[in-house]
Amino acid sequence: MTISIRESVARMQGYVPGEQPRTGGFIKLNTNENPYPPSPAVARALQTLDPADLRLYPDPACTVLRRAIADLHRCDPARVLAGNGLDELLSLCVRAFVPDGGSVGFMDPSYSLYPVLADIRGLSKRPVALGARYEWNMPAGYTASLFILTHPNAPTGLCYDRASVLGFCRSFAGVVVIDEAYVDFSDRDCLEFALSEPNVLVARTLSKSYSLAGLRVGYLVGPEPLIATLDKIKDSYNLDRVAQCLATAAVNDQAWMLANVRRIRDTRARLQQQLVKRGWEVFPSQSNFIWTRPAGKTADAWTMALKDRQILVRYFRGPRTSDCLRITVGTDEETDRLLTVLDELASGGTTR
Repeated sequence: MTISIRESVARMQGYVPGEQPRTGGFIKLNTNENPYPPSPAVARALQTLDPADLRLYPDPACTVLRRAIADLHRCDPARVLAGNGLDELLSLCVRAFVPDGGSVGFMDPSYSLYPVLADIRGLSKRPVALGARYEWNMPAGYTASLFILTHPNAPTGLCYDRASVLGFCRSFAGVVVIDEAYVDFSDRDCLEFALSEPNVLVARTLSKSYSLAGLRVGYLVGPEPLIATLDKIKDSYNLDRVAQCLATAAVNDQAWMLANVRRIRDTRARLQQQLVKRGWEVFPSQSNFIWTRPAGKTADAWTMALKDRQILVRYFRGPRTSDCLRITVGTDEETDRLLTVLDELASGGTTR
């Protein structure tokens, strides 16, 4: 028997998610999950669901959820597409807007799924190297079929000048997807560009600010022709009944989400200040995580030492990332524990 595997898939490396421990007791500061629960409206919506309805397919158009998102952003529902997490929507964009033999552009470093999506199809990758301080400057004459602009960026947490972003979108010949997975923790966004420019899509998720990482719901906002194109190739029933119901409840409770965001931003500021006091270099985050270059020991050594103390942070190997750690902002209690352990390890605790 000869089994055929697409060559591009056979030779590629898959996306590596953050560690999910199988035992309890860990403080998880490695996958940018929200440390606080979702809106109580989500629990109330869950109680309204009738298990007997699970025999029926969900609404393929996600009508109620799309209307809630459209109302939030003051646009027509035809400009909204809901998806099974932001990752599905990014995959759809690579499928729809990049021809065979085309290319996908993104920042470097950035979300490590982007090159994987290009590799699946055997597409060219056109990374744009960020500067020494992770600043973004597009090289002259740059071209790609699709560019994914991460704002705030991951893993660095940085935002960019809005005028520069808009200027790039207007000069770029292809589709620009502005990935705003963390934007609710920021003091600026680019949503208006998706409503004013013919080639711009803004991508968002309910995993972070809405505390629904376990539900897998994301959405795109953009021009109707682009949304209609993506709608043609999505899975017919890409969001189940439970996800549509609970996501709608969460979107409709903006007060709860914004209150959680304020708590995380406050804790983020305190954690940044405390790390700087300990001699760590901290980059100005606009996300629910901090990108930091640790003092005293290597980032890899700190990662292993913290894990030994039941604290998980994210370490990325690579020439641009291996000297830094990405630390999710947890609760105040989790932050206090992290700082205590850092002090213990710095004063003589064992690191590898």
